[in-house]
Amino acid sequence: MTTDPTGDAAARSARSAVFEIAAVFLRLGTTAFGGPAAHIAMMEDEVVRRRRWLTREAFLDYLGATNLIPGPNSTELAIHIGHARGGWPGLLVAGVSFIVPATIIVGAAAWAYVRYSSLPDIAGLLYGIKPVVIAIVAQALWGLGHSALKTRGLALLALASVIAVAAGIHELVVLATAGVVMGGLRAIESFNGRVTGALLAAGASASMTGATFAAASASATVAAAPFALWPLFLVFAKVGAVLFGSGYVLLAFLRADLVQRLGWLTEQQLLDATAIGQVTPGPVFTTATFIGYVLGGPAGAGVATVGIFLPAFVFVALSGPLVPRLRRSRVAAGLLDGVNVASLALMAVVSWQLGRAALVDPLTVGLGVAGLVALVRYRVSSAWLIAGGAAVGWLVTQAR
Repeated sequence: MTTDPTGDAAARSARSAVFEIAAVFLRLGTTAFGGPAAHIAMMEDEVVRRRRWLTREAFLDYLGATNLIPGPNSTELAIHIGHARGGWPGLLVAGVSFIVPATIIVGAAAWAYVRYSSLPDIAGLLYGIKPVVIAIVAQALWGLGHSALKTRGLALLALASVIAVAAGIHELVVLATAGVVMGGLRAIESFNGRVTGALLAAGASASMTGATFAAASASATVAAAPFALWPLFLVFAKVGAVLFGSGYVLLAFLRADLVQRLGWLTEQQLLDATAIGQVTPGPVFTTATFIGYVLGGPAGAGVATVGIFLPAFVFVALSGPLVPRLRRSRVAAGLLDGVNVASLALMAVVSWQLGRAALVDPLTVGLGVAGLVALVRYRVSSAWLIAGGAAVGWLVTQAR
């Protein structure tokens, strides 16, 4: 009997990649404060700058792809990265590893909320964390911008996208317009007006899957009913399958279903759940974990969490393998370039808004500047910067 040393080495390499993916995304899920823009910046720092798993161009393509499908963008980006690095096992491990730490933290907050009828006070930690998050996002925007703004036309498109978003135009309209503009220009340049079948297949698959989730949920939960786990799952599966936009859009969806139609939550409970999702690390969609726990204890938390995140895995599994093929088509590559610069424009506008709320006094400005210097000059890990910012914030608020 003979062994295949090449096969054994490949298997060990694959297992090593999966363990490395798990370690990276478990840490990010525990330390990634600040919402999707900050999560994306921390992922760029880890997988592009520090570990070189992806080029900036590939990272941008996956970021653009996440903006074309519903669901939590930063979680979907983690799933894309896992698939690119470790295949199908990497896809599952990256997504689960990014979600689980946040789920545990939010679940603990929900337990405290149910037991003591109030939210834990973490204002001091956030005081120091927010300025550091702004520095992390600024560094990522600078690096990604160098890769995305490859021509004067793309730079002008990015500027127009920033102006449009700041003027209040819906982010989906901005993304779609930017993609169509660049795809159309590439089609004209190459005298080829055909859009690749792969792009159409990706869009159709995502749309059909979303419609299936939405239809199933609507048919099963159309009438108000006593609380049960299966209707809870369908409510959150519908949200995960059709939701584009920010945490405020998530709030509107959940209010319509859980407060107004089913009457399972009060307005105050929904606001408390949204606040916890915003201020804890990891995906904002872990708001579902909090609500599920309040309604149905640990089982409810698990059902709601699986429901809201499951569509993201489905969408990435359908669309992820097509992204490299799209880049090989001139027209589809133009569409991706347009969506990429519009995605960075959205990230820049959100960062500006977050910065105005985070940099409120000389100390927070100093923390932000120090964090930026540590990232650029000394290449300090963003996770350590988050921990340092939290410690400074807590000490300052305790001293006051």
